[in-house]
Amino acid sequence: MPDYLDDLRLAHVLADAADAATMDRFKALDLKVETKPDMTPVSEADKAAEELIRGHLGRARPRDAILGEEYGVEGTGPRRWVIDPIDGTKNYVRGVPVWATLISLMEAGEGGFQPVVGVVSAPALGRRWWAAQGHGAFSGRSLTKASRLQVSRVSKLSDASFAYSSLSGWEEQGRLDGFLDLTREVWRTRAYGDFWPYMMVAEGAVDMCAEPELSLWDMAATAIVVTEAGGTFTGLDARPGPHSGNAAASNGLLHDELLGYLNQRY
Repeated sequence: MPDYLDDLRLAHVLADAADAATMDRFKALDLKVETKPDMTPVSEADKAAEELIRGHLGRARPRDAILGEEYGVEGTGPRRWVIDPIDGTKNYVRGVPVWATLISLMEAGEGGFQPVVGVVSAPALGRRWWAAQGHGAFSGRSLTKASRLQVSRVSKLSDASFAYSSLSGWEEQGRLDGFLDLTREVWRTRAYGDFWPYMMVAEGAVDMCAEPELSLWDMAATAIVVTEAGGTFTGLDARPGPHSGNAAASNGLLHDELLGYLNQRY
């Protein structure tokens, strides 16, 4: 069984390079921002960070494929790097520090590609999280200065902290009633948004989170960090992994109830 540690070290190198590029333009008064066809923003920093990562991978892993948010798929084969150069672009362009570069390696297996390495780097927060299949999940300043992550043991909804991004997506999908019912049952709700609630689930600071509409590059890195920390990451359809176009993550103990409310079975 591969240990993926060389790939994890490479992912850290990629994240270091991306951090330097994105922080250099964070809060820049002349930052150029465009609107994509799906009406979401993209900054020059998004594009530059993805180009930088693709360049590094082209030299270090020329046989691997790459899927990135800004430039699509390049290459074929059983190994694919999945890149979101800035997850949280709306925060980035407004000067909010909650954004991160997401880097994952996915490998072909049963049920399609599965994440085997993930790095989530949030330089404006001074935080980084990572995982490799079979090696656990960690957070820290470097591979050698890190703390192992472990999800919480909260087992009752009335004691649970639930995180989400916004209300609008749940309403658009006709799931708002179930979502609101869930918020009434839990101890606490907070709309942290983007990658951050998944990392807090992995840390045990939040017990569960969910989003109604996501792309693969939003989820591949966060999924393996959550699962290697002992948690559960599925789509709203309960399919394991980052393949459903939406996500539900939890400490595992609360997952059935989380999905039950969001699918309005209660």
